[in-house]
Amino acid sequence: MKYWTGPIAGLALAALAFPAVAQVDLTPYLKEDVYGDIKISPTGEYYAVTVPTADRTVLAVIRRSDKKFTARVGGPKQSDIADFHWVNDQRVLVSMAQRLSTLESPVATGELHAVNADGTVARTLMGHFEPDAYKFTDDFYAGFLEDDLPSDDDNVLISVQAFSANPVTSIDRMHVLTGRRVTVATAPVRRARFTTDGHGEVRFARGSGNDNVGKLYYRDARGSAWKLINDEADTYRLEIPLGFAPDDRTAYLQVEQSTGPDAIVALDTATGQRTNVLRDDTVDPHSVIRDVAGRPVGVTYMKDRLVSRYFDETAPPARTQRMLEKAFPDQSVRMVSSTRDGRLSLLLVSSDRSPGDFYLFDHGTREASLVFSRADWFDPARSAPVRSIALTARDGLPLHGYLTTPRGSNAKGLPMVVLPHGGPFGVYDEWAFDRHTQMLAAAGYAVLQVNYRGSGNYGRAFLHAGAREWGGAMQDDLTDATRWAVEQGVADAGRICIYGASYGGYAALMGVAKEPGLYRCAVGYVGIYDLQERREDLGDSARWLSTFADEWMGDDDATLAQRSPVRLADRIKVPVFLAAGGKDTIAPIDHSRKMEKALKAAGTPVETLYFPTEGHGFYTEEHRREYYTRLLEFLARHLGGQKAG
Repeated sequence: MKYWTGPIAGLALAALAFPAVAQVDLTPYLKEDVYGDIKISPTGEYYAVTVPTADRTVLAVIRRSDKKFTARVGGPKQSDIADFHWVNDQRVLVSMAQRLSTLESPVATGELHAVNADGTVARTLMGHFEPDAYKFTDDFYAGFLEDDLPSDDDNVLISVQAFSANPVTSIDRMHVLTGRRVTVATAPVRRARFTTDGHGEVRFARGSGNDNVGKLYYRDARGSAWKLINDEADTYRLEIPLGFAPDDRTAYLQVEQSTGPDAIVALDTATGQRTNVLRDDTVDPHSVIRDVAGRPVGVTYMKDRLVSRYFDETAPPARTQRMLEKAFPDQSVRMVSSTRDGRLSLLLVSSDRSPGDFYLFDHGTREASLVFSRADWFDPARSAPVRSIALTARDGLPLHGYLTTPRGSNAKGLPMVVLPHGGPFGVYDEWAFDRHTQMLAAAGYAVLQVNYRGSGNYGRAFLHAGAREWGGAMQDDLTDATRWAVEQGVADAGRICIYGASYGGYAALMGVAKEPGLYRCAVGYVGIYDLQERREDLGDSARWLSTFADEWMGDDDATLAQRSPVRLADRIKVPVFLAAGGKDTIAPIDHSRKMEKALKAAGTPVETLYFPTEGHGFYTEEHRREYYTRLLEFLARHLGGQKAG
């Protein structure tokens, strides 16, 4: 990192006056989790687990009796596991994904592999790629599991579509040993996904074309005609089928509302009658709770912590959940998989201070025993607490987010890092253990994460309030949240930095351009800084992405130019640190290089860290260590927190 002198030398000298403090050990934050997700086999004999490594994630099978590894499924570098399912007592079906970024969720590739629990009969059921890299052939078709057909040990239902920009989708019955497929239905809409009933019959299809307008179709039975039951163009809402009740007549839908969060609605498919079942006052459903048969019985909500609500609070699943929540106070408890007979279940217990532990719960004895930990080197008692916050934006819009404060602090007068999330649309920060915020808190900083308009989790109106507001009202929300933290006494007004990755990097640079007196420094990590260039790149990818760019970023070049940090460098008066990767296809390094050049031309202190071999977020431990070392050094110099040890 380069130390700087120049127009704001007074700030640099003030930084030297900060007292010496302890250093942060980066090693715990750089280590990969031991395990990611775990599912118990139908008989309870095995566990299927995802195992993260430095350059890929693989699936392994572990025998429960002695915890011996018995099988493994993996792909080339940057491959990941999108999902996996026990399709019978002995066989696991694995859906592969590609890591496009360390910052975003892996993207499913449509490759399907399967292996027996003892490691035999390993097969690639769908997949056309070169063994050492993701280079798909022109005739590649992608497959995605829709129903594992619990009553059929030999077959599953998968949706199949060409690996193209606007594919037609069919649903096929696939043999889990041979991969042989037979088409059972074709979707009436592009880019479709399907929902089946308890007998494996395809009843719903939803998707959208190049206009990105969602459509939902329903049919009564196999061979029946598809009927359009929701068109977003007419209703101005999306409807997502979650599954059926045991009668296979009542379907549960997640339905957007004109104002406020989404509702869970019970649809009588015979009469069309709709009944509201669940709706939170503030947030959308976060995930679906299913019984042993896979039927929806409730949902979770991400609020001040993860909370669960059931369609019938007197039913056994609800009573068991409430018992477990009492046994694990102040933590989130999720039942992630169960044996076929429902006697044993795997629980994931996690919190803002714990990455998560897996327990085996015996429904008969009501005893839970620890079987695996994701990262047991983190001590919850030594981790920083995370609390939810609420405030009101300047135009009256309610905003929510989370505040992490250093362990043992009184949360008053702290140096603060404002950390806008990436995305930006539909993504949202959660109450959960996050290594990044924990590292910053360990360095002595309060960390403010606000779900600005355009974020997910707060309903359709809140999401769409962010449309075409890059650098506008979305940015104002971050400003309002920062000032709120100062007014609350949490943050020292003279020691605040804004830092983000991807869209968050854009927001960091826009923040110091729009509010030059609010922040003392800014950090942009693999950020987007030229909106016109970004819009053109999306438009060249696919028609539906071009539509998305126009509708969500905007189609007025003058406005996009006015909201591009690369054209506002002369307004930035505080030090900036930029980091980027040369192989980034989401936020190409050219954005950072142009931003650097513009800042230097404006006389603004700027430091950079570029790795030619990295992408959208740094993968290798060596590069991540160097990045976090320089990040903490940069923040310490301007805010006074701890450096890396």
